Amino acid sequence: MMSFLRSAALAVGTCAASLFASAACAETGQPSPWQINLQGAATPVMEQIHNFNGLLLAIITSIVLFVLVLLAIVVVRFNERANPVPSKTSHNTLIEVAWTVIPVLILVLIAIPSFRLLHLELNIPKPDLTVKVTGHQWYWSYEYPDNGAFGFDSYLVAEKDLKPGQPRLLAVDNEVVVPINKIVRIQVTSADVIHSFAMPSFGVKIDANPGRLNESWFKVTREGIYYGQCSELCGRDHAFMPIAVRAVSEADFAAWVAQAKAKFASAADAAGKMADAGEAARAPAR
Repeated sequence: MMSFLRSAALAVGTCAASLFASAACAETGQPSPWQINLQGAATPVMEQIHNFNGLLLAIITSIVLFVLVLLAIVVVRFNERANPVPSKTSHNTLIEVAWTVIPVLILVLIAIPSFRLLHLELNIPKPDLTVKVTGHQWYWSYEYPDNGAFGFDSYLVAEKDLKPGQPRLLAVDNEVVVPINKIVRIQVTSADVIHSFAMPSFGVKIDANPGRLNESWFKVTREGIYYGQCSELCGRDHAFMPIAVRAVSEADFAAWVAQAKAKFASAADAAGKMADAGEAARAPAR
Protein backbone atom coordinates (compact mmCIF):
# COMPACT_ATOMS: atom_id res chain seq x y z
CA MET A 1 0.00 0.00 0.00
CA MET A 2 2.74 2.47 0.94
CA SER A 3 4.62 1.55 -2.23
CA PHE A 4 1.52 2.30 -4.30
CA LEU A 5 1.02 5.69 -2.64
CA ARG A 6 4.69 6.60 -3.14
CA SER A 7 4.43 5.69 -6.83
CA ALA A 8 1.26 7.75 -7.20
CA ALA A 9 2.85 10.76 -5.50
CA LEU A 10 5.91 10.46 -7.72
CA ALA A 11 3.73 10.34 -10.84
CA VAL A 12 1.76 13.43 -9.80
CA GLY A 13 4.97 15.30 -8.94
CA THR A 14 6.55 14.39 -12.27
CA CYS A 15 3.45 15.55 -14.16
CA ALA A 16 3.40 18.88 -12.31
CA ALA A 17 7.12 19.41 -12.93
CA SER A 18 6.68 18.63 -16.62
CA LEU A 19 3.82 21.10 -16.95
CA PHE A 20 5.87 23.81 -15.24
CA ALA A 21 8.91 23.07 -17.39
CA SER A 22 6.90 23.06 -20.61
CA ALA A 23 5.35 26.41 -19.81
CA ALA A 24 8.72 27.87 -18.85
CA CYS A 25 10.83 26.48 -21.69
CA ALA A 26 8.66 26.80 -24.81
CA GLU A 27 9.82 29.68 -26.99
CA THR A 28 8.57 31.22 -30.21
CA GLY A 29 10.52 30.75 -33.41
CA GLN A 30 12.92 27.99 -32.45
CA PRO A 31 13.30 25.11 -29.98
CA SER A 32 14.79 25.75 -26.56
CA PRO A 33 16.85 23.52 -24.25
CA TRP A 34 14.77 20.90 -22.41
CA GLN A 35 11.61 22.07 -24.14
CA ILE A 36 8.60 19.81 -23.60
CA ASN A 37 5.61 21.81 -24.77
CA LEU A 38 4.81 23.21 -28.22
CA GLN A 39 6.67 26.24 -29.53
CA GLY A 40 5.06 29.61 -28.95
CA ALA A 41 2.27 30.60 -31.34
CA ALA A 42 3.06 33.16 -34.06
CA THR A 43 -0.10 32.66 -36.17
CA PRO A 44 -3.86 32.33 -35.52
CA VAL A 45 -3.72 28.66 -36.53
CA MET A 46 -1.01 27.90 -33.99
CA GLU A 47 -2.96 29.77 -31.32
CA GLN A 48 -5.91 27.44 -31.95
CA ILE A 49 -3.58 24.43 -31.84
CA HIS A 50 -2.39 25.62 -28.42
CA ASN A 51 -6.00 25.96 -27.24
CA PHE A 52 -6.88 22.50 -28.53
CA ASN A 53 -3.78 21.04 -26.90
CA GLY A 54 -4.77 22.67 -23.60
CA LEU A 55 -8.28 21.20 -23.85
CA LEU A 56 -6.88 17.71 -24.49
CA LEU A 57 -4.44 18.07 -21.59
CA ALA A 58 -7.28 19.03 -19.24
CA ILE A 59 -9.40 16.07 -20.37
CA ILE A 60 -6.53 13.60 -20.15
CA THR A 61 -5.45 14.87 -16.72
CA SER A 62 -9.02 14.59 -15.40
CA ILE A 63 -9.33 11.02 -16.66
CA VAL A 64 -5.97 10.01 -15.17
CA LEU A 65 -6.83 11.52 -11.78
CA PHE A 66 -10.27 9.90 -11.81
CA VAL A 67 -8.81 6.48 -12.56
CA LEU A 68 -6.13 7.04 -9.91
CA VAL A 69 -8.81 7.77 -7.30
CA LEU A 70 -10.76 4.66 -8.32
CA LEU A 71 -7.63 2.53 -8.02
CA ALA A 72 -6.91 3.95 -4.57
CA ILE A 73 -10.48 3.19 -3.44
CA VAL A 74 -10.21 -0.35 -4.76
CA VAL A 75 -6.88 -0.92 -3.01
CA VAL A 76 -8.12 0.47 0.32
CA ARG A 77 -11.69 -0.85 0.47
CA PHE A 78 -11.59 -4.11 -1.45
CA ASN A 79 -8.44 -5.84 -0.33
CA GLU A 80 -8.75 -9.21 1.38
CA ARG A 81 -8.24 -7.82 4.89
CA ALA A 82 -10.82 -5.01 4.66
CA ASN A 83 -13.34 -6.99 2.65
CA PRO A 84 -12.98 -10.70 3.47
CA VAL A 85 -16.39 -11.59 1.95
CA PRO A 86 -16.49 -10.18 -1.58
CA SER A 87 -19.72 -9.20 -3.29
CA LYS A 88 -21.09 -11.57 -5.92
CA THR A 89 -22.66 -8.76 -7.97
CA SER A 90 -22.04 -9.43 -11.68
CA HIS A 91 -23.93 -6.59 -13.41
CA ASN A 92 -24.81 -2.99 -12.72
CA THR A 93 -26.96 -1.38 -15.39
CA LEU A 94 -26.27 2.20 -14.31
CA ILE A 95 -22.49 1.75 -14.36
CA GLU A 96 -22.56 -0.03 -17.72
CA VAL A 97 -24.62 2.77 -19.27
CA ALA A 98 -22.37 5.40 -17.71
CA TRP A 99 -19.11 3.89 -18.94
CA THR A 100 -20.57 3.77 -22.45
CA VAL A 101 -22.23 7.19 -22.62
CA ILE A 102 -19.56 9.25 -20.83
CA PRO A 103 -16.70 8.26 -23.23
CA VAL A 104 -18.98 9.06 -26.19
CA LEU A 105 -19.65 12.52 -24.75
CA ILE A 106 -15.92 13.03 -24.18
CA LEU A 107 -15.19 12.10 -27.82
CA VAL A 108 -17.87 14.55 -29.02
CA LEU A 109 -16.32 17.24 -26.82
CA ILE A 110 -12.98 16.55 -28.52
CA ALA A 111 -14.40 16.20 -32.05
CA ILE A 112 -16.11 19.61 -32.27
CA PRO A 113 -12.99 21.80 -31.76
CA SER A 114 -10.96 19.27 -33.74
CA PHE A 115 -13.14 19.72 -36.83
CA ARG A 116 -13.07 23.49 -36.38
CA LEU A 117 -9.28 23.42 -36.27
CA LEU A 118 -9.08 21.24 -39.39
CA HIS A 119 -11.38 23.65 -41.23
CA LEU A 120 -9.22 26.60 -40.17
CA GLU A 121 -6.07 24.86 -41.40
CA LEU A 122 -7.45 23.57 -44.71
CA ASN A 123 -9.72 26.45 -45.75
CA ILE A 124 -7.21 28.92 -47.25
CA PRO A 125 -8.41 32.56 -47.07
CA LYS A 126 -7.89 34.96 -49.97
CA PRO A 127 -4.10 35.39 -49.99
CA ASP A 128 -2.22 38.68 -49.97
CA LEU A 129 0.98 36.94 -51.04
CA THR A 130 1.98 33.61 -52.58
CA VAL A 131 5.29 31.83 -52.00
CA LYS A 132 6.14 28.70 -53.96
CA VAL A 133 8.31 26.25 -52.03
CA THR A 134 10.31 23.49 -53.73
CA GLY A 135 12.21 20.85 -51.79
CA HIS A 136 15.50 19.50 -53.12
CA GLN A 137 18.10 17.07 -51.82
CA TRP A 138 19.01 18.86 -49.58
CA TYR A 139 17.92 22.49 -49.66
CA TRP A 140 14.84 24.60 -50.35
CA SER A 141 13.99 26.91 -53.24
CA TYR A 142 11.51 29.77 -52.97
CA GLU A 143 9.69 31.80 -55.62
CA TYR A 144 7.57 34.95 -55.28
CA PRO A 145 5.21 34.88 -58.29
CA ASP A 146 3.15 37.87 -57.01
CA ASN A 147 6.18 40.12 -56.54
CA GLY A 148 8.08 39.98 -59.80
CA ALA A 149 8.49 36.22 -60.17
CA PHE A 150 11.97 36.12 -58.65
CA GLY A 151 13.32 33.12 -56.76
CA PHE A 152 16.30 31.90 -54.78
CA ASP A 153 17.78 28.84 -53.12
CA SER A 154 18.20 28.55 -49.36
CA TYR A 155 21.04 26.49 -47.87
CA LEU A 156 22.11 25.64 -44.34
CA VAL A 157 24.82 27.91 -42.89
CA ALA A 158 27.79 25.76 -41.89
CA GLU A 159 28.71 25.84 -38.21
CA LYS A 160 32.05 27.54 -38.91
CA ASP A 161 30.26 30.36 -40.76
CA LEU A 162 27.60 31.11 -38.13
CA LYS A 163 27.22 34.71 -37.02
CA PRO A 164 26.34 35.74 -33.45
CA GLY A 165 22.69 34.94 -32.74
CA GLN A 166 22.32 32.40 -35.54
CA PRO A 167 21.21 28.98 -34.26
CA ARG A 168 23.20 25.91 -35.22
CA LEU A 169 21.59 23.67 -37.88
CA LEU A 170 18.71 26.16 -38.35
CA ALA A 171 20.28 29.30 -39.87
CA VAL A 172 20.22 29.66 -43.66
CA ASP A 173 21.99 31.89 -46.17
CA ASN A 174 18.78 33.23 -47.77
CA GLU A 175 15.75 33.63 -45.52
CA VAL A 176 12.14 33.72 -46.65
CA VAL A 177 10.79 37.22 -45.94
CA VAL A 178 7.07 37.88 -45.44
CA PRO A 179 5.03 40.83 -44.14
CA ILE A 180 3.24 40.57 -40.82
CA ASN A 181 -0.57 40.49 -40.60
CA LYS A 182 -0.89 39.34 -44.21
CA ILE A 183 -2.29 36.06 -45.51
CA VAL A 184 0.61 34.12 -47.04
CA ARG A 185 -0.30 31.15 -49.23
CA ILE A 186 2.46 28.58 -49.69
CA GLN A 187 2.45 26.20 -52.63
CA VAL A 188 4.71 23.27 -51.83
CA THR A 189 6.24 20.72 -54.19
CA SER A 190 9.43 18.70 -54.64
CA ALA A 191 12.02 18.33 -57.38
CA ASP A 192 13.15 14.83 -56.37
CA VAL A 193 11.88 12.86 -53.34
CA ILE A 194 9.22 13.49 -50.70
CA HIS A 195 10.10 16.31 -48.30
CA SER A 196 7.98 17.98 -45.62
CA PHE A 197 7.77 21.72 -45.02
CA ALA A 198 7.28 22.18 -41.27
CA MET A 199 7.13 25.43 -39.27
CA PRO A 200 6.23 24.66 -35.63
CA SER A 201 5.48 28.26 -34.58
CA PHE A 202 3.13 28.66 -37.56
CA GLY A 203 1.21 25.43 -37.08
CA VAL A 204 2.19 24.39 -40.63
CA LYS A 205 3.41 20.96 -41.70
CA ILE A 206 2.77 19.91 -45.29
CA ASP A 207 4.36 17.31 -47.54
CA ALA A 208 6.34 18.30 -50.64
CA ASN A 209 5.61 15.58 -53.21
CA PRO A 210 7.21 15.32 -56.68
CA GLY A 211 4.73 16.18 -59.42
CA ARG A 212 2.13 17.52 -56.99
CA LEU A 213 1.36 20.99 -55.62
CA ASN A 214 0.11 21.12 -52.03
CA GLU A 215 -1.14 24.33 -50.42
CA SER A 216 -1.25 25.76 -46.94
CA TRP A 217 -1.27 29.23 -45.38
CA PHE A 218 -0.17 31.31 -42.41
CA LYS A 219 -0.47 34.85 -41.09
CA VAL A 220 2.37 35.92 -38.83
CA THR A 221 1.16 38.34 -36.17
CA ARG A 222 4.47 39.75 -34.97
CA GLU A 223 7.91 40.49 -36.34
CA GLY A 224 10.77 38.10 -35.82
CA ILE A 225 12.60 35.18 -37.36
CA TYR A 226 11.06 31.72 -37.18
CA TYR A 227 12.73 28.40 -37.89
CA GLY A 228 11.57 25.03 -39.17
CA GLN A 229 12.99 21.95 -40.83
CA CYS A 230 12.20 19.22 -43.32
CA SER A 231 10.19 16.69 -41.33
CA GLU A 232 10.37 13.82 -43.81
CA LEU A 233 13.25 11.35 -43.89
CA CYS A 234 14.37 12.43 -47.35
CA GLY A 235 17.89 11.03 -47.55
CA ARG A 236 21.45 11.37 -46.32
CA ASP A 237 21.36 15.09 -45.46
CA HIS A 238 17.76 15.16 -44.25
CA ALA A 239 18.82 16.87 -41.01
CA PHE A 240 20.57 19.69 -42.86
CA MET A 241 17.80 21.45 -44.83
CA PRO A 242 16.31 23.97 -42.37
CA ILE A 243 13.73 26.68 -43.04
CA ALA A 244 14.01 30.28 -41.86
CA VAL A 245 11.18 32.80 -42.26
CA ARG A 246 11.69 36.44 -41.32
CA ALA A 247 8.49 38.40 -40.63
CA VAL A 248 8.82 42.16 -41.11
CA SER A 249 6.63 45.22 -41.46
CA GLU A 250 4.92 45.90 -44.77
CA ALA A 251 7.28 48.79 -45.54
CA ASP A 252 10.36 46.67 -44.81
CA PHE A 253 8.94 43.88 -46.96
CA ALA A 254 8.49 46.25 -49.92
CA ALA A 255 12.09 47.42 -49.51
CA TRP A 256 13.32 43.81 -49.34
CA VAL A 257 11.40 42.88 -52.49
CA ALA A 258 13.07 45.72 -54.41
CA GLN A 259 16.51 44.55 -53.25
CA ALA A 260 15.73 40.88 -53.83
CA LYS A 261 14.62 41.48 -57.41
CA ALA A 262 17.97 43.05 -58.26
CA LYS A 263 20.02 40.54 -56.23
CA PHE A 264 18.45 37.33 -57.43
CA ALA A 265 17.79 38.52 -60.97
CA SER A 266 21.50 39.23 -61.40
CA ALA A 267 22.37 35.85 -59.90
CA ALA A 268 19.95 34.15 -62.31
CA ASP A 269 21.44 36.03 -65.26
CA ALA A 270 24.94 34.96 -64.27
CA ALA A 271 23.83 31.35 -63.92
CA GLY A 272 22.12 31.53 -67.31
CA LYS A 273 25.24 32.88 -68.99
CA MET A 274 27.36 30.12 -67.44
CA ALA A 275 24.86 27.52 -68.65
CA ASP A 276 24.89 29.02 -72.16
CA ALA A 277 28.70 29.00 -72.18
CA GLY A 278 28.70 25.36 -71.12
CA GLU A 279 26.26 24.42 -73.87
CA ALA A 280 28.38 26.27 -76.42
CA ALA A 281 31.52 24.46 -75.27
CA ARG A 282 29.82 21.09 -75.58
CA ALA A 283 28.32 21.83 -79.01
CA PRO A 284 30.14 20.07 -81.90
CA ALA A 285 32.20 22.25 -84.23
CA ARG A 286 30.75 22.88 -87.71
